Amino acid sequence: QVQLVESGGGSAQAGGSLRLSCAASKSTYRSFCMGWFRQSPGKDREGVATSDSRGSAWYADSVKGRFTISQDNAKSTLYLQMNSLKPEDTAMYYCAADFSVGVCSWWHYYRWDRYNYWGQGTQVTVSS
Repeated sequence: QVQLVESGGGSAQAGGSLRLSCAASKSTYRSFCMGWFRQSPGKDREGVATSDSRGSAWYADSVKGRFTISQDNAKSTLYLQMNSLKPEDTAMYYCAADFSVGVCSWWHYYRWDRYNYWGQGTQVTVSS
């Protein structure tokens, strides 16, 4: 059983930055699609960014140019660098992983239920 543990959430002012981390208990993974989702109260969980073992990345339009997803395979860790934060970025952020594929498909961008493993979430609050 793989565990994903997020960290790095917190509070920031609008225009500020935060970096989220997602550490996977799986020691090595050659094939994967991993992503970040977020959910605000009263809203559906939405895809923010994905990254796969080919090095391909996808971003939601709302975060393009501001967020960067990356991974450190040696540390089995996924990151989300969030710059130019806006109050509407306030949400609980979740890390997700699908180790059964090597490339993210379109459904990985939008369908949180397509992933096999989830972290517990980390709260991000952006004030204006």
